[in-house]
Amino acid sequence: MRSTLFPKLRYFKERLSEMGGELFSGSEYSERQGGRSWEDYYRRRWQYDKVARSTHGVNCTGSCSFDVFVKDGIIVWEAQKTDYPTPHPDFPDYEPRGCPRGISASWYVYSPLRVRHPLIRGKLLEFWRAALQEHGDPVEAWASIVNDPVKRGAYQRARGKGGFVRWTWDEAAEMFAASMVHTIRRYGPDRIFGFTPLPAMSMVSFASGARFFSLIGGSMISFYDWYCDLPPASPQIWGEQTDVPESADWYNAGYIIAWGSNLPQTRTPDAHFFTEARYRGTKIAAVSPDYADFTKFADHWLTVKPGTDAALGMAMTHVVFKEYFLDRRVPYFEDYARRFTDLPCLVLLDGADNQHTPGRFVRASDIGREGNNPEWKTVVYDAARNGPAVPMGSVGARYGEDGRWNLHMRDEADEAELTPLLRMEEAPGARWTMVAFPVFDAGKPSVKLRPVPYVTLRTAEGPRRATTVFELLAGSLGVDRGHGGDVARDYDDAGVNCTPAWQEALTGVPREQVIQVARGFADNAAATDGRSMIVMGAGINHWYNNDVIYRSILSLTTLCGCQGVNGGGWAHYVGQEKVRPLSGWTTVTMAGDWTGPPRLQNGTSFYYFAIDAWRYELLNMGRMCPPGQEGVLPDHPADCNAVAARLGWLPFYPQFQENSLEICRKAEADGATSDEEIIRHAVARLKSGDLRMAVEAPSHEDNVPRIMCFWRTNPLGSNVKGHEYFLRHLLGTENAVRGGESPQQPSEFQCDPPMEQGKLDLMVVSEFRMSTSCVYADMVLPAAHWYEINDLSSTDMHPFIHPFTPAADPPWEARNNWEQFRTVAEVFSRLAEKHLGTRKDLVATPLLHDSPGEIAQPLGQVRDWRTGEVEPVPGKTMPGLHVVERRYADVLKMYTSLGPNIRRPEGMGVKGAKWSGAIEHDLLKARLGTVREEGVSKGMPRLDTDRAACDAILCLSPESNGTVSVRSWTSVEKRTGLSLKDISAPSEGIDHTFESITARPGRALNSPNWSGLKGEQVTYTSFAQNVQRLLPFHTLSGRQHFYLDHQWMRGLGESLPVFRPPLPLATLGEVTGDAVPRKDTDLVLNLLTPHSKWSIHSTYSDNLIMRTLSRGGGEIWLNDEDAAQAGIADNEWLECFNANGVFMGRALVSYRIPRGRAFIYHAQERHVDTPLSPLSGQRGGTHNSLTRPFIKPTQMIGGYGQLSYSFNYYGPTGCQRDEYIVVRKAGEVIFHED
Repeated sequence: MRSTLFPKLRYFKERLSEMGGELFSGSEYSERQGGRSWEDYYRRRWQYDKVARSTHGVNCTGSCSFDVFVKDGIIVWEAQKTDYPTPHPDFPDYEPRGCPRGISASWYVYSPLRVRHPLIRGKLLEFWRAALQEHGDPVEAWASIVNDPVKRGAYQRARGKGGFVRWTWDEAAEMFAASMVHTIRRYGPDRIFGFTPLPAMSMVSFASGARFFSLIGGSMISFYDWYCDLPPASPQIWGEQTDVPESADWYNAGYIIAWGSNLPQTRTPDAHFFTEARYRGTKIAAVSPDYADFTKFADHWLTVKPGTDAALGMAMTHVVFKEYFLDRRVPYFEDYARRFTDLPCLVLLDGADNQHTPGRFVRASDIGREGNNPEWKTVVYDAARNGPAVPMGSVGARYGEDGRWNLHMRDEADEAELTPLLRMEEAPGARWTMVAFPVFDAGKPSVKLRPVPYVTLRTAEGPRRATTVFELLAGSLGVDRGHGGDVARDYDDAGVNCTPAWQEALTGVPREQVIQVARGFADNAAATDGRSMIVMGAGINHWYNNDVIYRSILSLTTLCGCQGVNGGGWAHYVGQEKVRPLSGWTTVTMAGDWTGPPRLQNGTSFYYFAIDAWRYELLNMGRMCPPGQEGVLPDHPADCNAVAARLGWLPFYPQFQENSLEICRKAEADGATSDEEIIRHAVARLKSGDLRMAVEAPSHEDNVPRIMCFWRTNPLGSNVKGHEYFLRHLLGTENAVRGGESPQQPSEFQCDPPMEQGKLDLMVVSEFRMSTSCVYADMVLPAAHWYEINDLSSTDMHPFIHPFTPAADPPWEARNNWEQFRTVAEVFSRLAEKHLGTRKDLVATPLLHDSPGEIAQPLGQVRDWRTGEVEPVPGKTMPGLHVVERRYADVLKMYTSLGPNIRRPEGMGVKGAKWSGAIEHDLLKARLGTVREEGVSKGMPRLDTDRAACDAILCLSPESNGTVSVRSWTSVEKRTGLSLKDISAPSEGIDHTFESITARPGRALNSPNWSGLKGEQVTYTSFAQNVQRLLPFHTLSGRQHFYLDHQWMRGLGESLPVFRPPLPLATLGEVTGDAVPRKDTDLVLNLLTPHSKWSIHSTYSDNLIMRTLSRGGGEIWLNDEDAAQAGIADNEWLECFNANGVFMGRALVSYRIPRGRAFIYHAQERHVDTPLSPLSGQRGGTHNSLTRPFIKPTQMIGGYGQLSYSFNYYGPTGCQRDEYIVVRKAGEVIFHED
């Protein structure tokens, strides 16, 4: 007993000795030593060896600066950094920042989900090694696999089913490079696609792959439009994309409408400014269909029915217009409208007397003005001369002349001051006539006749009637002007669209509340000169008719003079969008320092055609046009996109049915000796039909994507609308598409049958965690975590540029993205030297915004060269064509150095401002060192690491280099005739380097790339340059637009803001037919996919900490009454389905959810807790298994002022909130196929 017991008690003896005994000193007290050793554990727990500054690259708008703590070489925890400069002495600090999601980011570093090694499908590896042994040459080996249908089909069918094996980085780089060399040789470089989103969240990581693909001629796919975070209304109104105030500017507001933006949940780090403004006395109205976190801070909660926000916005606009522009006149509003909006611009009236329709803008060419670009200059009616005048600032003055592109209200010919009329009835000799305005809320399009005053102008076509945009807006709102017509008697007239009573039946919001909020918003703006703000979120942008929804709401900020005012205007926050050092980043990313124009593809159109969504199309555009406008545009949306690509409005890659390298070779074989002759040769072949554009046969096997690479993104787990169509048509693997092809097929292009196998030869994913996209990839490359890289981060929400710095090296075989693509570039260059060499590549580019391409197609008329209406002229009536030399063997050398193109006089710049970067090129040679090896890059600054790329971006950008900021304003001064040097002068000596922003966040400097102004005592707000310094908006008129006069815009009845209801997909085929079997107890619900509280998109949704805080797994939120109707109890497994696919999840029953809706929070990984579907027999899918992409023609328009394409600026959006699903109990749930 003694021998066994006492040894076991030794531990207690030792612990007692640590606690210590009593020592008696002989005095009256005793002293006890020890007893605090337990504190050592806590000391050790919070001890660390190193701290690194970093942030999170996950599309988090917070862009919070974090400390990352390291102990014994291991990342142990993170905490927010608290050293932001205070925005203003009277302002709250930027801290506190951070959120539970960001604070759990370190969990991924050593988690079971970490991708540790390069992975490949076992079947593909078997084929590869055998082919390599047989052929010896990697390119020939790859060709032998993809040219064998049996082998190609075998590894395609394995996609999504596991079977990965480890292999080496050398093997992975060799296969990836060989596949691209073969594709370029066989099909052309534009069959290779790269996709990664949101460069602001980690700029260099984005640039790493984009630079490589741009050098080889591959195509980069946009993200902002595809995510449906891009609001098309922003370009339509302002000619800018999502330039918004920083969050600190909320504190300046006197009235805020938070419209569908759940700030505490989706803007957690910045929500304190919202609550602090509230405590300061700012009035807040919340517009939300459900009781969300932000509604509890509001004075008014407007419970709008989902998808009807435009009706609410139109009713508020009706109140503001009637009471503040007609019943009385507010001087501030009147002056603002005349100077900074298109309300005084003249518009022609088409059609017969008393049956007119609004036409196009009157142009200088109409009234006999000649000179520079008269067809691109809008006209006003000047009260002083009682006749038409041409104010400065139109887009026509931006090109071909200097000194007149500004917002001085002066005539462009004699520079006389102008007083433009808003109200046409005040013009001498004005008369009234009836004008037809479209209405869409009665089940099908119709028109209402309303009175509008007009004057008769003498034009080149003879006498024409014209009125102002102001008068057309009044007519569209149904305001009673005392001249009869279908107008409102008062606010209670529910039979007239746009009244508060009319909207009540549509939105469910009481009319009294609408009137109260509209008056409160306008009264505050009138009293404070514009300090009323609308904070908007992506939710209302995810509807098909998002552009008119936004325009209807934003009429309030423009009418009330809020844009360009601190504390006023729109504040639209979605993803982490704002790349503040934009020009430097663009140069490095698109390889503009070395090569010609990049191939930049709009995402929604790409996926719409790539996944064959057009085959299943439900919409007919002719049925969506108002009476009299049928036939203005093609019926099938795919036909609209084909026309848009043919006319140069949108990009379309692949470009041609031939290899673009071969087009150049054939031209030279036929005698072409210059780039211009190669282009003429190609145009002649296109005109004759000998050469076809790929969009004319989009499913032909020569015209499909062949290789796709995804990095720092999870498309199949997060953003691919039409998930199951992606699996069927791109990947060629198991899918759950339920519906069949539509009987309505396109007529503008050749409709080949679907390919028997998936279109993609290879899909590569680079990730640090095993996401859904990895599960479907052919090859997975292990990427570094955010805490293991050098990179840059910025956001809309604050004005600082943040660094990522490595707290530890990437573990296992993970590599940062720059190193990954450098490795691939090295192998590619070696293989290309043998198989490709130096080739000429014919690159087609769309008619770009902020370039002369935006004045290519005048008067908003559609003229098609294919039908013989005009001649095919590159850059005018069709895409621009450029011959680019591809030095394929030098790709590695160019990738790892900063090329000489930036030294040109206009080698740097974006958005139309140009300058030389020669000084910075020399500076970077000293900072980064130069290339010593022989070859094309010798003597150039080195860009061989991610850290070097960071320094190059900062050095080249006016937002981070004060010297460049000063230089960038020079070209703007020349073009505008304005003195602007004082804007940048205070920052001339500032130089934000990577080292300096690592020491403390650096505030971005003023730049012509962004429309706002900021300073040490001024928070950033957009359009301050336009309103305060008279720089024109980048629009047709140079002003903010209510009216859009393009032929397609008028054809769809959307030239003015208007309410259009959600698409009736429930009756068009999404939840009907044999493919969608329904029971009487099934629920048919509108599907909404809001952002999650416990994740940012799909990231963190699989994080153990976040799954512990939430329920975890697939979830479907239902209204309690809907659930009771179907006998569904909380936490029961449900099956959701429609024609597009199936989703499995557990029920969360809550009275918070509106009736008739189902919420599936975005985004839940398919590989986490997903059982089999009884209906499909497959895994239950993602939320996007229930969706498909729809494209809207008005968002395709190009070559026309602000309606012109630019990457992530304009284009169709990947909407999904119009969807309907069937919901039922799943019954027995099975997780294992066997």
